[in-house]
Amino acid sequence: MVDAIRRNLLVGTGLCAASALTGRGHAHSLEPDAQGPTLSDEGWDADAPPELEFLFEARVQLHLPPMNVGAIPDGNRLIYFVKGGTFDGPHMRGRVVPDAGADWVRIRPDGSGVLDVRFSLETHDSALVYVHWSGRFWSAPEDAEYATDLEKPDDPAGAWRYYFRTAPQFETGDPRYKWLNNIIAVTKSRTGNGGPIHRVFAVM
Repeated sequence: MVDAIRRNLLVGTGLCAASALTGRGHAHSLEPDAQGPTLSDEGWDADAPPELEFLFEARVQLHLPPMNVGAIPDGNRLIYFVKGGTFDGPHMRGRVVPDAGADWVRIRPDGSGVLDVRFSLETHDSALVYVHWSGRFWSAPEDAEYATDLEKPDDPAGAWRYYFRTAPQFETGDPRYKWLNNIIAVTKSRTGNGGPIHRVFAVM
């Protein structure tokens, strides 16, 4: 009897998941050369959580160690200057423009990092994109050394040990990428290989 109930629950869960996936991506989508997301009422559900569409992964290289400004009234200020890097994904790819930005990190008294990041991207087809984002970085004290070690090898499996999320916003005058001006994005980020590694998703 218990096994039968479990099977029914699993089947029901699978059907619900399949139904949810069937409607994904219909209401809003990203199209090349568009001014913003393509909008449609097909599959639209105002009560459903927003969907995420993967844009690219950016591997940012930083000049290390950071500049330590020291204690400020509401924490400690560190400045990480951007050295360069690359980004690649289904919607855009290219390089992080060298020495064209920084991350002005404020370490709060509770140990959490408040991020203020600004730099530029250059796509493979020579479009320039300015990126400005805020974010949060947090870990338990026993994982702080691991989490903030930017020079360790990239370790995706170990990134559960800290919380690293940001919300990029883009600006560009290039008509091929103007859709970036009209979206909100979020990242699932980690540290390693000389800087942050950001997996960037458009909120649809």
